[in-house]
Amino acid sequence: MTPALATAGLTKRFGAQTAVDGIDIDVPAGSVYGFLGPNGSGKTTTIRMVLGLVRPTSGTVNLLGEPMPSGLGAVLPRVGALVEGPAFHPYLSGRANLARLDAADHLADPRTSRRRIDTALDRVGLLHAAAKRYRAYSLGMRQRLGIAAALLVPRDMLVLDEPTNGLDPQGTREVRQLVASLGDEGVTVLVSSHLLSEVEQISTHVGVMRLGKLVAQGAIDELRAARRASAVVVTPDGSLAAATLATCGLTEVQVSDEGATGLLDEVAPESVVAALVGAGVAVREFVVRRPRLEDLFIELTGEGFDAGE
Repeated sequence: MTPALATAGLTKRFGAQTAVDGIDIDVPAGSVYGFLGPNGSGKTTTIRMVLGLVRPTSGTVNLLGEPMPSGLGAVLPRVGALVEGPAFHPYLSGRANLARLDAADHLADPRTSRRRIDTALDRVGLLHAAAKRYRAYSLGMRQRLGIAAALLVPRDMLVLDEPTNGLDPQGTREVRQLVASLGDEGVTVLVSSHLLSEVEQISTHVGVMRLGKLVAQGAIDELRAARRASAVVVTPDGSLAAATLATCGLTEVQVSDEGATGLLDEVAPESVVAALVGAGVAVREFVVRRPRLEDLFIELTGEGFDAGE
């Protein structure tokens, strides 16, 4: 299947500074792709190049099967985007702002404008505030209005740059549910974010940026599987538990404050539990700790991410 977005050697330099350094992105069609990285890692610059807002220094971009920027006219009507925060007329209401945007779209059917605007407002939880002036909107409401603008007409792909910026927990949940529903409908969604907990819950694929380079990419389950699961035994018999774990074939076995730990690799957890009990270890708790995305990202980037809001 042709990817929704593919880049090859995509590079952007600003004078002597390289903001994006030869990256090869592959966003499968119909996926929810979490585009992650610390601030300044090159995510927004990459998105701007993908959308034709910034011309690359070198490399290629193929968006929805069309080369960019030559395919802008054919592709952009099929792509909704929210990049670096929305901009609206402060003296107009939310509905009026969307009506102006819709009227400027020569491909939009004016006969269905009101219905589509109300549907977009409802999807982002702003229908109740449709008549309120934009200048009276909170930061989170403004962010959601920007998402509504991207949803005025059906899209094959949605590009969201930090879509939960400024949202309260309820608004964040609503955006998460919206992105998930779009993915279920077959819309490809690229979400640039630093909120790992949000990305982990909604993404099927991720890409990780560091200092302008794409340091990891793939299906989220495959990236997790690349890290090894560990077994944690909570017991007062730490030394005996550690010896039993080693006998079972676990590696990097250590006695810990709570008991003992070791890397499982291909060893079945149930066989380890049986061996511990058979060896007379007083097992209070046995836990298999799967690798977290946060651990992988810190390992790849050398920096922490916000794990929540």
